[in-house]
Amino acid sequence: MWFSGPLGAGDLERGSSVGLSNLKPAKGSTAKRKRVGRGPGSGLGKTSGRGEKGQKSRSGFSHRDGFEGGQMPLHRRVPKRGFHNRSRKEFAEVNLQSLEIFDAGTIVTPELLLKRGMIRKLRDGLKILAKGDLTKVLTVRAHKFSAKAQERIAGLGGKAEVLEA
Repeated sequence: MWFSGPLGAGDLERGSSVGLSNLKPAKGSTAKRKRVGRGPGSGLGKTSGRGEKGQKSRSGFSHRDGFEGGQMPLHRRVPKRGFHNRSRKEFAEVNLQSLEIFDAGTIVTPELLLKRGMIRKLRDGLKILAKGDLTKVLTVRAHKFSAKAQERIAGLGGKAEVLEA
């Protein structure tokens, strides 16, 4: 006789064996399928849980996002202003003054800045800006540099290496 799963108290004494022929799902783990439109006794007869009349009660009904039942939708009622460039790249920006915390000779990478919590997200890349002063020789690897930032890093004897996006 083999057993599968835990036995209840007295299972063996009653002579019942646990096997593939008498396995059942755990109590409460399965629910009966909802059968709608099968008479008033089912609780879901007549309108089958769809309420009374109207577009949403009909078969085949589906609506698009933003659909308001034929009323002019909000995204079309609100006036639009300006231009939104869909292909715009957003860079995580770091100023030179923020790089002062690193020791001289450090290789500053986007991963290091993420790890240190200096940038939250890399987005489309990292850009180094020239705000503030830098007094240490660093090798900075980023996707973009402002011209002034590149000039200042090189002026101290450091390197500004451009990464491929």
